Amino acid sequence: MRIPCLALVLVAAASAQDIPRLADGRPDLNGVWDRPYVPDMSRNGANQQGAGPLPFTPWGEDNFKSYDVSKFDYTGHCLPQGLTRSMNSPFPIEIFQTANRVAVLYEAWNVFHVIPTDGRGFKKELEPTWMGTSIGRWDGDTLVVETAGFNGKTRLDTVGHPLTESLRVTERFTRSDAKHIRYEVTIDDPKAYSKPWTNVRTFTLRPDWEIMEYSCEENNRDLTEGHIK
Repeated sequence: MRIPCLALVLVAAASAQDIPRLADGRPDLNGVWDRPYVPDMSRNGANQQGAGPLPFTPWGEDNFKSYDVSKFDYTGHCLPQGLTRSMNSPFPIEIFQTANRVAVLYEAWNVFHVIPTDGRGFKKELEPTWMGTSIGRWDGDTLVVETAGFNGKTRLDTVGHPLTESLRVTERFTRSDAKHIRYEVTIDDPKAYSKPWTNVRTFTLRPDWEIMEYSCEENNRDLTEGHIK
């Protein structure tokens, strides 16, 4: 058994050496990243592993069953998508990383999200926002981002899985090799779900891409007059 174990150690060491790093030794997450479109976080898809049947609370199940996206979708009226739905979008993101913070620029809706990584914790009182308030820390070569303080006005994904103001999101960004990030997101919302659940996917580096301007038109008559759904 010693030879296979040694081989695994050598492979892991070689993979770690292939990961681009900054001067401080942290994995380099900078760049424009292509992501899989995840309209339903419970389902599997290309480059993503869904959570399977979700552990709804009675409130969460009733809320999801009664949700009809064809009647009203807040994103169709240019309201902010929220953190998870922004990350679920099919449009690329750009990550900027420094020693004390990471910023994520989302092409969708042209929004940004800043994540301090300087060791601070959450304030006792968080102002409720669309994207929530984040703090980051490094767990070895993985950037762990915890987010709380949501306003409860969004949905987790396009199909409408619910969330509340109690939502806590934990994201893990792991540079798996020179071209990929393993992204894991855990949803913890005790009002909507009886236990936390996780979705995993892969981001692909696109050095040949730039994020583009995205314009959402609030007065979209094709949508409001029912020509498209």
